[in-house]
Amino acid sequence: MTASQVLPPAIPFDNTYARLPERFFARQRPTPVERPGLIALNRPLATELGIDISRHDATEWAAIAAGNLVPEGAEPIAMAYAGHQFGQFVPQLGDGRAILLGEVVDRCGVRRDLQLKGAGPTPFSRRGDGRAALGPVLREYVIAEAMHALGVRSTRALAAVTTGEPVFRETTLPGAVLIRVAESHVRVGTFQYFTVRRDQAGVRRLADYVIDRHYPEARAAANPYLALLEAVTARQAALVASWMSVAFIHGVMNTDNMRVAGETIDYGPCAFMEAYHPETVFSSIDQFGRYAYGAQPAIAQWNLARLAETLLPLIDADAEAAVRQATAAVNAFAPAFDAAWLATLRSKLGLVGESGDDAALAQGFLAAMQAAAADFTLAFRRLGDSLAGTAHAGALEAMFSGAPEFAGWHAAWRARLPASAAERAAVAAAMARVNPLYIPRNHLVEEMIRAAVTAGDFAPFEALNPVLAQPFEERPGLERYTLPAAPEERVTRTFCGT
Repeated sequence: MTASQVLPPAIPFDNTYARLPERFFARQRPTPVERPGLIALNRPLATELGIDISRHDATEWAAIAAGNLVPEGAEPIAMAYAGHQFGQFVPQLGDGRAILLGEVVDRCGVRRDLQLKGAGPTPFSRRGDGRAALGPVLREYVIAEAMHALGVRSTRALAAVTTGEPVFRETTLPGAVLIRVAESHVRVGTFQYFTVRRDQAGVRRLADYVIDRHYPEARAAANPYLALLEAVTARQAALVASWMSVAFIHGVMNTDNMRVAGETIDYGPCAFMEAYHPETVFSSIDQFGRYAYGAQPAIAQWNLARLAETLLPLIDADAEAAVRQATAAVNAFAPAFDAAWLATLRSKLGLVGESGDDAALAQGFLAAMQAAAADFTLAFRRLGDSLAGTAHAGALEAMFSGAPEFAGWHAAWRARLPASAAERAAVAAAMARVNPLYIPRNHLVEEMIRAAVTAGDFAPFEALNPVLAQPFEERPGLERYTLPAAPEERVTRTFCGT
C-alpha cells in the first residue's frame, strides 16, 4: 500500500486538552485486561462522532474499549481536579479510574471527549484499583442513553466491555470498562484545583480554554470571564430544570461532578423518583438529604458560587468589585431556574401561552401528587391521556383518589385550556411529546444489573435499551416498563460505583 492509499484511523482524534501545560493532567496509558469482551457498541453514536465502525471487528473494538489497544491518534491522560464532596473540600481528586483517550469533532462540528472509565490506576487513584465493576458500567450506559433520549443534556455511552477480571469491593464482582462521551470533562473542581494551589496562571489558561471550546461568544464580551460565569450559570439552571422534569435525582452533586459544559455526568447513586415528594433521597451516602430532589437547584447555585470564587481575580482586579459582579452573576441562577422550571411545567401541563396564575396552578398539581403519593411520570402522562380520552383516561382519577383537592385542581386546569375539541386534542398530543411513558425506573435498572452480574445474562440490558430509546411513544407489549415498582421491588437506596 502506498502512502496515498493509507486509510485514516477509525477514530479521527483531534486533541486539544493534551496540549495544555503538563500540570493539567498526567500522561497515563490504560492498563490492559485479561479477556475483554464486547457488551455493547453504540453504532448510531459512533456514526454521529464520525467513527468508522467497519474498520475494526468486535474483538478489536473490545480491545479498544478495554484499553488493551490504544488507537492511532489517541493521547491518553488522566485529568487533574479538586472538589467539594458533600460540602467538604478535597484539594486533589483527579481521574482515579478514568483515562481520556482524546477528542473528536463530531458531524455537527462539536468537539467531544472519549474517555475510558475503569481503565486502571492513575497517579490520582489514591490507592484505588482504577477499575469499574460491571453493574455501575451497565447502569451508566443505560441511564446516560436514556437521559439523552429524554432530551436532557448528558454524557453518552459509546461502548461497554467486560474485562475478564474481578474487582474487589464489598464482594468480588466482574469488571467492566465504559467508553464515555462528553462535550468535555472540565469541572468546577478543575478550576478549584488551580485556585487552591494559588496557580492564577493555571486558572486563566483553563478559563480561556473553556471559553474557546464551549462559550466562544464570551470572548467578545466586555468582561469575558464574567460572561463565562454568567453562561455557565444559565446552562446549569436549564440543566437542573430538565432533571426535575423527568423526576431525576442526581444524588452526588459535588463540585467535581458539575461540568462547566452543562451536561449531566456521574450516574453512580442517581435514581428516578416515583411517588412525588420534594425531599426524596436515594443515595446511600447522602445521609442528610443535601442532594434531595427538591434541593438540587440550591445546590447547583452553591456549586456555582464555588466556581465564582475561582474566577474573582480574572473578573476584576478590585476584589470588592469582583465579588459584587460575581455575586450578581450567581444570584441570576434562581430567576433563571424558576423561569426554566415554570416553562417546563407549562409544557408538561399543556398550558398554551402564559398566565399569571400558571405557577400556582403548577404547584397545585405537585401538591396533589404529593398528597396522593402519585407517580410523577405517570401523573403527567395520564393527565394528557385524560384530555385525549384514551384507554388510560380513567387511571388519572384512581391515581389521585387519596387527594380530595385534586378534583378542584382538575377543574381549574381544564378551565385554563383551549375550549374547542380540536385544540384540546392538539394539547393532548403536545403533552404526549414532552411527558415520557418510559424512564429508567430503579427496579428495572437493578433487575438488569442483577441478571448480568449474577448470571452473566445480558438479555434484560438488551431489552431495556430500545424501550428507553423511545421514551414518549407508547408501544404494545411494554406495559411492565411503564409501571412503578411493586412494594417488594422498590429500590430505596442507590450506591456509588466506587
